[in-house]
Amino acid sequence: MNNETGETEEKPNHLINEKNPYLLQHAYNPVNWYPWGEGAFEKAKNEDKPIFLSIGYSTCHWCHVMEKESFEDPEVARLLNENFVSIKVDREEHPDIDSIYMDVCQALTGRGGWPLTIIMTPDKKPFSAATYLPKESRFGLTGLVDLLPRISDMWSKQKRELVNRAEQIASSIEEFSTKQPEPQELGNQELDTAYKSLLENYDPEYGGFGTAPKFPSPHNLMYLMRYWERTSSNKALEMVEQTLKCMRKGGIFDHIGFGFHRYSTDRYWLVPHFEKMLYDQALLSMAYTEAYQATGKTEYAETAKDVFTYVLRDLTSKEGGFYSALDADSEGVEGKFYTWTYEEIQNSLSKTETNIVTNLFNLKKEGNFIDEKTGKPSGKNIPHLLDTPLYIDAEPDETLDEFHKKLNEAHEKREVWKQNLLKTIYSQKRLEVARRKLFEAREKRVHPAKDDKILTDWNGLMIAALSKGAQVFDDNRYSDAARNAADFILENMYNSSGQLMHRYRDGESAVQGFVDDYAFLTWGLIELYETTFEVKYLKKALELNSYLISHFWDNKNGGFYFTSDTADSPIVRKKEIYDGAIPSGNSVAIMNLLRLGRMTGNLELENKASDAMQTFSKALSWNPLASTHSMQALDFVQGSVNEIVITGDFQSEDTQNMLKSLRSDFIPRKIVLLKPDNVESPEIVNIAGFTRNMSSQDGKATAHICQNYTCSLPTTDVTDMIESLKNI
Repeated sequence: MNNETGETEEKPNHLINEKNPYLLQHAYNPVNWYPWGEGAFEKAKNEDKPIFLSIGYSTCHWCHVMEKESFEDPEVARLLNENFVSIKVDREEHPDIDSIYMDVCQALTGRGGWPLTIIMTPDKKPFSAATYLPKESRFGLTGLVDLLPRISDMWSKQKRELVNRAEQIASSIEEFSTKQPEPQELGNQELDTAYKSLLENYDPEYGGFGTAPKFPSPHNLMYLMRYWERTSSNKALEMVEQTLKCMRKGGIFDHIGFGFHRYSTDRYWLVPHFEKMLYDQALLSMAYTEAYQATGKTEYAETAKDVFTYVLRDLTSKEGGFYSALDADSEGVEGKFYTWTYEEIQNSLSKTETNIVTNLFNLKKEGNFIDEKTGKPSGKNIPHLLDTPLYIDAEPDETLDEFHKKLNEAHEKREVWKQNLLKTIYSQKRLEVARRKLFEAREKRVHPAKDDKILTDWNGLMIAALSKGAQVFDDNRYSDAARNAADFILENMYNSSGQLMHRYRDGESAVQGFVDDYAFLTWGLIELYETTFEVKYLKKALELNSYLISHFWDNKNGGFYFTSDTADSPIVRKKEIYDGAIPSGNSVAIMNLLRLGRMTGNLELENKASDAMQTFSKALSWNPLASTHSMQALDFVQGSVNEIVITGDFQSEDTQNMLKSLRSDFIPRKIVLLKPDNVESPEIVNIAGFTRNMSSQDGKATAHICQNYTCSLPTTDVTDMIESLKNI
């Protein structure tokens, strides 16, 4: 069709009415894409065509490459439209579909990743799998223009063989997914094995585990901190600190605008894959927050706060929910938004500021990283630090001139120590002024695309992280943001029957919630309750947990399925315990059950957690490193759990002092309840009946502490409270 200017107008395909950003990116491809749904499958059955399934996500670099190279190409589009029914899926919106077909790809090819390419029968059974495919065959990769005609010809002439192959593959996947090994006892041996496995893979020079590419894997670090707290292993804490320091110094951290990129392409944390994911911000900020609790080192607190600054500024919707991600690319180039030429630095800063930034961020005129294609300096710079920055509190209203005056006075008095301190503060403030100038200059660039869908599971992680941050840093901005996000989800993505939806965008909630949605949001609500002590959040956590048990629990073999019993799952309902970039839904659900069991005094919840651990015990025993969040749950149940009830007025100074003292130390195996003594019938008594007879002593905030079903005497003294936690 031609418009009034004579130009050809692009005709949209079936994705045009979708809300998902990734699908909408493909809405004007010449490929006649369908969303996942019965319409596509009916068309395939009626026309007797195989299905071409392409799975990716909006911030995936190679997904963009494959789209530009192939899905925007008329020849590839013709081959697909004539011989296949083509379906596009966002793996973040449909992790259930992605998980099953990724298993297929890994089983058939020995590798996985995105974009994921599956060719299957109209009844969703796969017979071919690959990841990225070029248009033309090259370097051992079969091109689509060769592959598609070959498969079309086979479907026409050898359809029975392809269908039989698909049946065999589906049966194998189902058998593997439903196989139930014999359970075995779990204990300290698995905790030790997980630690030793991490130690064997640890990079002592640059931190992290393994070589390139390096992923942050913050749940590994959070497990190591618990192992350190349990065993006093200095090596465990050393691994955590070295990794956190090196990541913070490296290019994987955005030193200009804050936040972490997804992973490092090298051993040194220098050159990242530049996409930014909400879940990384959540889990890493939790790891840095806990490291601050464990060590008291300000650098970890400042890093966590920087991440929160980024999330609240760039990933928070006006409704309160958190967006999913920022793309790696802008203007078709990966990392263009985040890298700098030396001239761009000079044009943005004064000469003195340029010298400071050049030295501290290790910038070079020829660029500070190697271009993969040419093997030569890229001409671009990724800001990164060679040394860990010092964070020193200074008077916020003091100007640089006032600092300079103080520095001269110290010099005249020959106060060397004071000169050094003031120089450090002065440099720090100069660097912050320069950073802000660079940030303002960068804001004028073309920004990477933002994936503005709101996912319940990732929001649950961010609610948990901000709640922890609010507790430890005593900052209401973080608790307000966590509360706003929780309220948004409960109002817009949760219905009266207790069912969660997975995705929200542009006024629409869609896709039935998965185990991760229920487990991660429950985690966030537990943390939010322990931050605000608003009982409604604890009640909602219990409601979500109850729905999870009713609709996701495997009544035959135990454990939680990925999908609800009311949802349609292709091939098989899976159960997962292994952690990937984020913890598995089962591992988080197990920890939730343990905490909620202690918070309510409901032993049935703890028994359910034990049953789930037994379900996966063989896998956890065989490879505990693959599920370090489950190891955190095992650490919780194997250790001495502190059950703490504070009776008092939440707003009173003595209650706040008690809470601040509890929150300043790293005490991972604890639950905290507040029973207000200024309310006649406190709601918490209806949830945790064992608090009924607990009361304040002498009108003061009082701590009631029990550990493993043994209680100490109540105390109004903060020091006594902390000693009780150490000595019971």
